Amino acid sequence: MPSIEIYTKPFCGYCHAAKRLLADKGVTFTEFDISSDPSKRDEMLQRAPASRTVPQIFIGTTHVGGYDDINALERRGGLDPLLAA
Repeated sequence: MPSIEIYTKPFCGYCHAAKRLLADKGVTFTEFDISSDPSKRDEMLQRAPASRTVPQIFIGTTHVGGYDDINALERRGGLDPLLAA
């Protein structure tokens, strides 16, 4: 299973929804709170330069995007194969 990383903020409803979706899949992930660690915000912006909002989700080397993106990927049936890669 590839590593899963998610950049979040504490009071972000979309962040909580994305983490719940991943937890429901039974996968573990590493969470980076960009509000408490500014270096992680800079890291997120380097990895996804066009993305200024949270969550930002990475599965392996693939930038999935935010909650709407991972939810759409799940609805299309594309999340499980990405998690299994």
